[in-house]
Amino acid sequence: MNKKNQKGFTLILSLVLLLVMSLMGGSLIVISSGDHQSNNTSDEYQQTFYVAEHALVEAEKYIINEMIGPWVDPQSTMRIVPPGDGASTEEMEAHANYLNSLQQQATLNGGFARHTDASAPWPLGRGTPVNINTGANTPCLNSFRNLIRNDDGDVMLAFHSWAQNWNFGELIRPILESESASVREIEHMQRYRWEFFVINSGSSNFKGAGTSLKKTSTNVQRQGTVFKIYGCGYLMPRGTDLDDIDNPEILIPLESVVILSS
Repeated sequence: MNKKNQKGFTLILSLVLLLVMSLMGGSLIVISSGDHQSNNTSDEYQQTFYVAEHALVEAEKYIINEMIGPWVDPQSTMRIVPPGDGASTEEMEAHANYLNSLQQQATLNGGFARHTDASAPWPLGRGTPVNINTGANTPCLNSFRNLIRNDDGDVMLAFHSWAQNWNFGELIRPILESESASVREIEHMQRYRWEFFVINSGSSNFKGAGTSLKKTSTNVQRQGTVFKIYGCGYLMPRGTDLDDIDNPEILIPLESVVILSS
């Protein structure tokens, strides 16, 4: 009679242990899945932050290029304006020679040349960008609550990149393809976008500095121009068009200040 009771107890104990181990195994699976999802989300936020930093770098490049001379296609640009009616023969010849020099440079630089003519005011010639453009109501611009708006509710900018396709995945696609990345990885990187805009905030003192300045040189303060630059990184939902920036899953806004010598 005792042996039969012991055999029944062993069966019950085995079932209880099996149930406990099953619950523990299921809990571990749930925890591991949650940790994996959390790590993926953290990685996506980090990548979006890097894309936003890239947007700030692109904004700085834009300002510097406009001041020293933007890269243009001499065959199609609207920034090289010929002399108007009443121009002298010398002015017409100078313009033709300048255009010819740009075309020669373009043949050596993939069809682009640096437009260094400052005779025409910016944005036709090179020069200091000023706030002549109305900012578009994009998620990036609307994420900055401290922007000054005019009576119509618009923000005046020197430049806004929203109208161009700034797809980070398309930018690095040649690198991904050269490393034999999978289609899934390429499609994932195409979900990242960037956007930037620039505001001319007026004049300020510019102070040159450096550790290798000659003894005869100086770093005395002189007049400069302050630019506030704003950049955003986007992570879009799966299946979004390559140029779409509406309703992002993740939006990281960053801002910085650049002072350049006038």
